[in-house]
Amino acid sequence: MGSKPLRVALALHWLVTAFPAFAGGEEPVTRPHLDHAAAARSVSLNGRTFINQGLVGAGRLPAGTVDFLGDTLGSFSSLQIAPGSWKRVGDHYEGILWTLPDRGRNDPGANLFFDYPARLERFRIRFTPGDGRLDIAPDGGLELRDFRGRRFTGADPGTGTLMERGLLLPAPASGIGSGKVSLDAESLQFTRDGGFYIGDEYTANIYYFDRRGQLRGMIQPPPAVAPNRDGRPYFGSLQAPDTGRRNNQGPEGMSLSPDGRTLFVALQSALMQDSATGNAAGRTGIRVLAYDVTGTPTPAQPVAHYVMQLPAYNDAGDGGAPNRTAAQSEIRVIDAHSFLMLARDGAGLGAAGSAPIVYKSILLVDVTGATNLAGTEYETGTASVLQDPAGTALRPGIVPAQRIELVNMLNPAQLARFGLSVEALSEKWEAMDLVPALEPDRPDDYFLLVGNDNDFIARRCRMSGQSCDSSLDNDSRILVYRLSLPAPLPQARSRQPG
Repeated sequence: MGSKPLRVALALHWLVTAFPAFAGGEEPVTRPHLDHAAAARSVSLNGRTFINQGLVGAGRLPAGTVDFLGDTLGSFSSLQIAPGSWKRVGDHYEGILWTLPDRGRNDPGANLFFDYPARLERFRIRFTPGDGRLDIAPDGGLELRDFRGRRFTGADPGTGTLMERGLLLPAPASGIGSGKVSLDAESLQFTRDGGFYIGDEYTANIYYFDRRGQLRGMIQPPPAVAPNRDGRPYFGSLQAPDTGRRNNQGPEGMSLSPDGRTLFVALQSALMQDSATGNAAGRTGIRVLAYDVTGTPTPAQPVAHYVMQLPAYNDAGDGGAPNRTAAQSEIRVIDAHSFLMLARDGAGLGAAGSAPIVYKSILLVDVTGATNLAGTEYETGTASVLQDPAGTALRPGIVPAQRIELVNMLNPAQLARFGLSVEALSEKWEAMDLVPALEPDRPDDYFLLVGNDNDFIARRCRMSGQSCDSSLDNDSRILVYRLSLPAPLPQARSRQPG
């Protein structure tokens, strides 16, 4: 009959194949979505099988960690192992980890505002699978500069703008950060030449930087995604636009295909025109754009444009009707048509209120068979993909990408192995990367690193020389899962930034 773990994995494989809702499917989550499986779990999508072997490691940086510019560390809005740096050394692995903080402790609710310069943070990491220990050591960083060679600011631009190279960019008209380009960095992707893309939440732009951190180009979003209010661009985050990306919910996920040819960009939740009226659970239909970046790092138009439907959940976890949409927080592309997607609720350490943690999962998404909206009115204009403004059903003829749950992070038994619990998890898990296990007899095995954004929440917090203390410490953590993919991914080698 084989080993017990194998029998369990096969039984689970049958369940998710026969009953897609068992793995997340399209069923809403109305109670805490817990996973009590201790063994491997497999799922199948479009004839391919993926195996989640479970949580195998964890590491953390204390909330009060200070970065290379002297500010309290804020990570991880996005993270990536520097291509070519990951290696196996005896019983452990080593690599260079680059992470992305967002706009600093600019928190209107707490009346905290800072002129936070944009940057990448660099760390050296060491992972030992034997005991699951992940050591993370700060190792400098890279400050980002705009077209003019000036620092960015994290300050909200409001209605302020400036022009650089004929491009309209956000910039506070007065006060903190005035005269500087505003950047709310949320997603990071390196290129083979050592440069990198960063997704900006203010504009929904994708900025391209060279390996020294100098801005060199920009991918502007199509009209459907660009934020507009009262008939003109509106880049601020304090008011909702009329159309385009929802405020504070821009290009949260971004990833290159393994061959380096296609850049995928995913919005955090539905565009304004795709949101059900007065229904926070009606923001499930997000846009996923694909750009051909073989000829230029900053193409003008998407070559593909899909709708993907996020999970809906009940934030009270009491079995009531869904009233929220799980936020898309990061993607990592597997091949030309499939990717991993991190989706989470708004509860946990660092969140306002005391709602229970209900949903934090990594989904497997496949755009095979999904409708390509590139060049249609849903991209070149602001037509809604919804059939009914009050509902969530898509218009006839629009087929969304397929999805299934691969990893449920809310696994009490697995978390307990590393001194953690579901209740102690941070709110904003927003970063993710895949690296190979480098085992010749298991070429399809990978480690999935998942990190939280601690939002600079620390009892002892300093930013721009000023205090930003909180009532609690929200450590920056990375959880490590082991996955088996249907086939090995091509491993691109590239120059490192800096």
